[in-house]
Amino acid sequence: MNTERYRGLRAVVRPSTGGISLTVSRVVMIGLTVGFLIGRLAGLRVPLTTQAGIYLLGMVAMNLPHGGYEHFANLRRRAAAFQGRYIVTYLLGIGLFVGLFFLSPVAGLILAVGVAMAKGGFGDVHVVEALYGTDHIRSRPQRWLAAAVRGGAVMIVPMVFWPETFYAFSDIMVSIFDPAAMIGFAEFQQRSLLAGGGYAALVAAHLGVGYWYVTGSGSFIADAAESLLLVAYFAAVPVVIAVGLYFPLWYSARQVARTTAVDDRLDAEADGLLSGLESDDPERVALVSWGVLIAGSIATFGLAAALWVWSPQPLGGADLLSGLVAFWSVFISIIALPHVVVGAWLDRERGIWYVP
Repeated sequence: MNTERYRGLRAVVRPSTGGISLTVSRVVMIGLTVGFLIGRLAGLRVPLTTQAGIYLLGMVAMNLPHGGYEHFANLRRRAAAFQGRYIVTYLLGIGLFVGLFFLSPVAGLILAVGVAMAKGGFGDVHVVEALYGTDHIRSRPQRWLAAAVRGGAVMIVPMVFWPETFYAFSDIMVSIFDPAAMIGFAEFQQRSLLAGGGYAALVAAHLGVGYWYVTGSGSFIADAAESLLLVAYFAAVPVVIAVGLYFPLWYSARQVARTTAVDDRLDAEADGLLSGLESDDPERVALVSWGVLIAGSIATFGLAAALWVWSPQPLGGADLLSGLVAFWSVFISIIALPHVVVGAWLDRERGIWYVP
């Protein structure tokens, strides 16, 4: 082993601008992982109704506001023409995804899983880049590999370790549109094990290539530790709770750290629809902020209400809490698709995960 690689393995991660949100995110995730692992080894089981309640708390009350804030922060300092195109394209993406669920709910479910993985994976890679660097990631394919590992933990790991629950909620989500659509997927567990084997290979490749390019910055150690923490978390924590708490306690908390690190490097464009937020008049800023909040809330819950009304059976034939988890999972994936595609991938200038 060469000297440079050895120094890289021993390096302490350099101080980042992540601050308390990054630290709290890591500590809480470690605590949940250890706590649920101990409980599982002791034979303790969390009732599904409790899991559903925790999911709804995490995804609706805790995480939904941050999703809106990501778009708000991205659009705040942009030109009016860009803002208009952004909103129209976003709504078009929502419409197309809703149509897919009605035409082929299984295909919609597969895309929803992919969206969750893309959001968790690529969003996290930008956090890594902003806060402690990606010195060990030297190419675009390697970057995609890192995103696949981070995002794969969110869906593939619980698919392997919690197959019954994962399949049960997948069935409920699909049954919202077609109760018979999941017939023919009885070999789900075998397929999940195959996916798990492929994911394990991706993790090994990511860690192996990262180790090969390790430097003295400590970025590889941080990346490897966090990647393995995510795998352990989704393996130990019941999937409904794990997903429900991952997005507010990991994804959102870390995006706050990234935003804090890069916010002062953004230039404002005065002609945007939200230019009032840059005003020196506190009353005008408060009024515009209130208007944005109200408009965002009406749009979000208006879309949820429309989906509820249009769906053949909004609860998917399940009990109230489980059905609400399934319904909200479908709805949040529908608005998450343009969140990733429009808010990040099509916005080449900046995007919701902007890192200079």
